[in-house]
Amino acid sequence: MCPAMALNEQRSKDDIPESQFQKGVKQLCEKGHLHAVPKKYILPVSDRPTKSVEDPNVAKQNLQLPIIDFAELLGPNRPQVLQSLANACEQYGFFQLVNHCISDDVVRSMIDVSGRFFDLPFEERAKYMTTDMRAPVRCGTSFSQTKDSVLCWRDFLKLLCHPLLDFLPHWPASPVDFRKVVATYAEETKHLFQVVMEAILESLGIMETNQEVEDNILKDLQNGSQMMVANFYPPCPQPDLTLGMPPHSDYGFLTLLLQDEVEGLQIQYQDKWVTVQPIPNAFVVNIGDHLEIYSNGKYKSVLHRVLVNEVKSRVSVASLHSLPFNCTVRPSPKLVDEANPKRYMDTDFGTFLAYVSTGEPNKKDFLESRKLHY
Repeated sequence: MCPAMALNEQRSKDDIPESQFQKGVKQLCEKGHLHAVPKKYILPVSDRPTKSVEDPNVAKQNLQLPIIDFAELLGPNRPQVLQSLANACEQYGFFQLVNHCISDDVVRSMIDVSGRFFDLPFEERAKYMTTDMRAPVRCGTSFSQTKDSVLCWRDFLKLLCHPLLDFLPHWPASPVDFRKVVATYAEETKHLFQVVMEAILESLGIMETNQEVEDNILKDLQNGSQMMVANFYPPCPQPDLTLGMPPHSDYGFLTLLLQDEVEGLQIQYQDKWVTVQPIPNAFVVNIGDHLEIYSNGKYKSVLHRVLVNEVKSRVSVASLHSLPFNCTVRPSPKLVDEANPKRYMDTDFGTFLAYVSTGEPNKKDFLESRKLHY
C-alpha cells in the first residue's frame, strides 16, 4: 500500500462514528474490511503488548501452569494432590485442571456453539446488546464498553446461569441448540466448581465436616452465583497496538476457563507477562478476588490479560463462580488470628458494581480498595 493510500485508510478509520464501535469489533471488521486498527483501539505505548526479547516485563517462553489431575484428587493420592493444589494457588493463582468429569463432547460443543453464536447476523446478536450490568443476558464489546477510554479487541456474551431454570428462558434461542448445549455445560461446570472448591478449602486447612459451623461457605456456594462469559477475539491487523482484554483480576471465588487451541491468555508471574500454553480439553482455573478476601490473602488473585493475533480468531468461555449476589464475603474466621489479622473489609456484589460503575476498571483497584491498613 502506497503512503497516500495508507494515510487515507487511517483517516477513514478515525472517522468511524462512536455508535459503530458499540456494535462490536466483529461487526466493525465485517463492515470495514480493516487493514489498520482504528484509533479508538490503540493503547498508549506503555500499555501495549510486546514480543521484544529486550522487554524485561515479558517472558521469553510460554508458561506451563501447574497441572492438577482431577481423577487423582478423588483417589488415594488426595493428600499429595491437595499439597500441589495449595502450592499452585499460593505461587501462581492459576492451574490447569485435567482428567475432570466433563466429557470431551460437552467441552467441544460449548466452544462450537459459542463460535456459532458470534457467527450469527449482527441483527440477531443485537437483540441482546445492553449496558445494564445486571441483565440476565448481555452481549457487548471491549472490557467495560461504556467506561473504557481505549476499547479492547473483543466481543462477549454474558449469561447468568444460576438458578438455571430462572435464566434459561432469557438466553438466546439461536443457534437452535444453544440453550441445550449451554445448560448442560453450565450444570456440569457448577458441579466441578463445587468439588474443586471443597478441595481448596481443605488445602487451606478449613474443614467443613461439622454442619453446625457458622461459616459453612460450601453451602452458600452451592446456591451461589454463576456467570458464563463467551468471548470472541477476531483476527487483528495490528495486534501489537491493542489487547483482547486489559490486565485485570476476576471478582469471584474461582473462574473455570475453557479455551480453544489458539494462544492468547497471559498471566503476570514473577512480574513478567507469560503466555499460557493451552492443553486440549483442560480447564484453566484461577483464583478470584473473593477467594483472596475469604482466604485472608493466603491465596491471591492474579492479573491476566489477552493478546490477539493477525491470523486466527479465538474463542474462550469463562465460568465465574461466587456467593449469591446478595451475600457478603469476608475473611474466614478460621484464617484470622493475632498473628494474621483481618486484612480485608467485608464486601458484596453491590459494592463491586458501584465501584466499577464510577470509572474505568483498572487492574486490581477494586480489591486494593477493600484492603485494611493497620
